[in-house]
Amino acid sequence: MTKKRKILIFSPHPDDETLGCSGFLLKLKKEGHQLSWVIFTEISEDGGWQKQHIKRKKSQIKKITNEYSFNNVFEFGYAPGTLDKVPISEIIFKIKKVLSKLKPELILLPHHADIHTDHQVSHQAIMSSSKNFRNKFIKTILAYETLSETEFSAPIPENAFLPNYYVDITKNMKKKLEIMKVYSEEVMKDPYPRSISSIRALARLRGSRVGVKYAEAYMLILNLQ
Repeated sequence: MTKKRKILIFSPHPDDETLGCSGFLLKLKKEGHQLSWVIFTEISEDGGWQKQHIKRKKSQIKKITNEYSFNNVFEFGYAPGTLDKVPISEIIFKIKKVLSKLKPELILLPHHADIHTDHQVSHQAIMSSSKNFRNKFIKTILAYETLSETEFSAPIPENAFLPNYYVDITKNMKKKLEIMKVYSEEVMKDPYPRSISSIRALARLRGSRVGVKYAEAYMLILNLQ
């Protein structure tokens, strides 16, 4: 029997978890692991959003929670695009509280060089909070790629997403695309990055690297298994 693990996925924005990790999350849930979700940002009227849009986003988050059967969902409530204006110590404090409560074995987080500053700040804060000598329960840390963010970094070596961990998502590919459509306003038309065809194409490319039809790719940052 597969050992049951606690998994924690960090999303700067709702949809990052699905773009980067949907197939893996569905696989982990099917295996009976406990999944939890941290969302860093939240739209609000104070941020200039209409009530109708806010209501739709809350409904989407509820649907996504049900799709992955998340055991816990934490919303930090920061306005999108503002994490670089928040004291990082404040963000770290919130992350540490979640880590202390859940004690996850596996952490999934955005890539450090994603072009969106919310992704960059969240990565830095998560890594600062996840030092394994203070959190001995953390055994694995994986960085995921997010279409329209990861690949738009400047083409310099330190920004490269270098996958060295692959997950076969062939059985979950259809479901991944269905879940992505929940975020109707985030799905782009062809040939743009978050179009359905581009999401499928990336998974096909990653799958070809490891001899399966569809895969998700990750950067293995920590492995203490």
